[in-house]
Amino acid sequence: MLEDIIKERKKKLEEINRADGSAFPVKVKRTATVSEILDNFPKVSRSTKKFFLVGRVIGLRDQGGLIFIDLEDETGHIQVVFKKATLKNFNFLKSVIDRGDFISVVGVAFKTKRGEKSVDAREFKVISKSLRPIPTEWFGIEEIETRLRKRYLDLILNPEVKNIFKKKAVFWRSFRDYLLKNNFLEVETPVLESIPGGAEAEPFKTHHNALETDFYLRISLELSLKKLLVGGFEKVFEIGRIFRNEGIDREHLQDYTQLEFYWAYHDLDDLIPFTEKLYKSVIKNTVGSLKTKFEGKTIDWGKKWPKVSYVDAFLKANKINPINATKEELFKKAESLGLKPEKNLGKGRLIDLIFKKTVRPNLIQPCFLIDQPVELEPLAKRSKKNPKIVERFQIMACGTELGKGFSELNDPIDQRQRFEEQMKLREAGDKEAQQLDEDFLEALEYGMPPAAGFGVSERLFAVLMDKSVRETVIYPLMKSKIK
Repeated sequence: MLEDIIKERKKKLEEINRADGSAFPVKVKRTATVSEILDNFPKVSRSTKKFFLVGRVIGLRDQGGLIFIDLEDETGHIQVVFKKATLKNFNFLKSVIDRGDFISVVGVAFKTKRGEKSVDAREFKVISKSLRPIPTEWFGIEEIETRLRKRYLDLILNPEVKNIFKKKAVFWRSFRDYLLKNNFLEVETPVLESIPGGAEAEPFKTHHNALETDFYLRISLELSLKKLLVGGFEKVFEIGRIFRNEGIDREHLQDYTQLEFYWAYHDLDDLIPFTEKLYKSVIKNTVGSLKTKFEGKTIDWGKKWPKVSYVDAFLKANKINPINATKEELFKKAESLGLKPEKNLGKGRLIDLIFKKTVRPNLIQPCFLIDQPVELEPLAKRSKKNPKIVERFQIMACGTELGKGFSELNDPIDQRQRFEEQMKLREAGDKEAQQLDEDFLEALEYGMPPAAGFGVSERLFAVLMDKSVRETVIYPLMKSKIK
């Protein structure tokens, strides 16, 4: 029983405290990492100079007068050999050590008779006693839930998971470095907003005690960054956390990291080639290749990405032109597809619902989806060639959206009208419709230069790893476990 194991380990803890003063010392000496020993083994093994290693015991084999321990730090793992003939406190080690303990070892490098690179331990000390046993296997359907709830155990037992998060750091650093190299300014904008804007999503609400005011957690970075263009900055970006009070699935979380950048005096035609180069650079840096696997398919990011018309793709799949179709026609089409649209949905939401069912799953290789109906995007400029569509593109691959860019709307009158249309949808019951933001409209009235804008979330990284987005977040938000 777990309780018996913990009780026994607490007895060992008391024994360590009596013998060594503390099983949790304040300071620990370290002169080498595991990788430094292994990478320089020929030189180190010829030296008689002792080194200090620290790490966690991940394997333990007791063979009477010999104890073999697999010691792991963040850089790797190595075998440590404790010999009764040369270790003064060998019996003490035998009585107190457990898998999961952190220990300090003083020793020299050598190879065993089987040729395994090892450490001959001359001294040891427990530096953090593990009171709970580390699992050796994952079982059944609870595997994913346990891994996500107790990510620290997942990291201990699964080196592949640890590597995912190292790659994720490279992923975001690659975006940041590319934009900085192109003279974009990185900024931070508020997480709490009086009106959530920049996207169609239901927000989280909170209360500010000192100001006695309700605020929302931001659902986008967009409007705050656009105000900086009004203020005179020309190239800005932010990598920040956003929050959306919507469902959980393979692609969606309630809180996640997003990058947005805004580029004055540029438009969609400038943004498309820029983002293609940006993505290819980031992907190559992150995974080492421009070909990845997703659900058994090879995704080739290295080819030239084609442009696909939203309207043409929709028409081909559904025999309905989304621009000319009435709300009633779209509603019937959605029902015929087995969807269950709510009566209060606007035309844009119905188009999007049908598109996600009939077109999006078939967009597997990278492409730019362009020329969306104006009802889909309240914050993008109307097209010069057709006012019923907007200058927006979506980067599509693996059957999902992996980034979105616009020629940004900077006409305050047009923007107000579109916000008012969104407010009508909210009043009809659409909780995700955008709210009218007078502060943002006032800023636009002072003048915002023509600009291009773009956003990408960590969904892209999850697709590159061929994982659900929850699996690529260190600590995904989860429902409280009922004991």
